[in-house]
Amino acid sequence: MEYILQPWPWYVSGPCIAIVMFLLLYFGRTFGMSSNLRTLCAIGGAGKRVAFFKFDWKSQRWNLVVVLGAIFGGFIAHYFLSNPIHMDLSEATVKDLTALGFNDIGQSLLPPELFRWNSVFSLKGILILIIGGFLVGFGTRYAGGCTSGHAITGLSSLQLPSLIAVIGFFIGGLIMIHLIYPILF
Repeated sequence: MEYILQPWPWYVSGPCIAIVMFLLLYFGRTFGMSSNLRTLCAIGGAGKRVAFFKFDWKSQRWNLVVVLGAIFGGFIAHYFLSNPIHMDLSEATVKDLTALGFNDIGQSLLPPELFRWNSVFSLKGILILIIGGFLVGFGTRYAGGCTSGHAITGLSSLQLPSLIAVIGFFIGGLIMIHLIYPILF
């Protein structure tokens, strides 16, 4: 009998996230990927040129475990815990994606039209990466943190600025997918 893997249900994964957040708050730590990127830039010597990266990165070594955990967790989830089944998408979604030029819709979370190497290394792909990277970096710095930091740490500690940031992230995502994305693709 073949065992079919399923994603963890909310009542398992949600409390796991809550336990991690409780432990981080208890030990005076915060969660967010942008702080890891800042630490990596400081390790690489960016503090010699930019004051923002000039800080005691050794005090943030614990935070680099998050990066390693994300890498290894993603590897384990993809290769050992994934169930490669067809995703059940609505007809309207399939129709919209087909109109945008996507094929084999629902067969992969990473559509090859966007994630194959010749798409990434095209002029359009490079421009999207550079402009998108700049906007994400600027937005993260301007908002005082990234989506995961505000949505998980900020909301769990009831911070109003994080609620405003998360609402802004959702509005920005809606604008991107409904107005800007159809122009780009």
